[in-house]
Amino acid sequence: MPIIKDGAVIDDPWLIIDDQEPVPVSQPVMVSLTRWQAERDALRGRNGMVGVRMQTTDLADEIAGDVGHLDLIAIEFPAIGDGRGYSTGRLLRKRHGFTGELRAVGPLVRDVFLFLKRCGFDAVEARDDAEAAAWSDAVGAFTVAYQNAAECNDPLHSRGLLTSNHLNATGPASESRASNTADVPPSPRRRISV
Repeated sequence: MPIIKDGAVIDDPWLIIDDQEPVPVSQPVMVSLTRWQAERDALRGRNGMVGVRMQTTDLADEIAGDVGHLDLIAIEFPAIGDGRGYSTGRLLRKRHGFTGELRAVGPLVRDVFLFLKRCGFDAVEARDDAEAAAWSDAVGAFTVAYQNAAECNDPLHSRGLLTSNHLNATGPASESRASNTADVPPSPRRRISV
């Protein structure tokens, strides 16, 4: 399956190994969390890179002590509306310090790309080439962040680029809106805390 990583569509170099299959000596392999926990020492002693594929029911704390030994963690999203994978990804990045590839897997749509990125995911497994192209297009759709996140600790408001004036709709933009809406009475301004 194609992978979208850092905005590019690439072929997946990782081999997914079932729990009963033998593990190749040097190829990058991805195993289940259960297999990693059972064979941790043997998997760490091999020459190739090792990744773990987590189910949405697996908790970040279950692998927290091993993140320094893993090159990839893939988190499965069983359905579009299941948000547990976002939390797991965020915890792995921010609380447990995972620095390897964090991959989202499952029936996701490109509309969630920004949310995945904000939680620390840097790769998505696409189901086919058409989906990979759509995901690749989504990469550049958003370039501005308003809040801190796993991948960005320098949002607009911390750099002074987003001020309370933006949130209160004052300034030239609001003046031009007012001139276009002369018949509409002004609405009371509400203060929004940032």
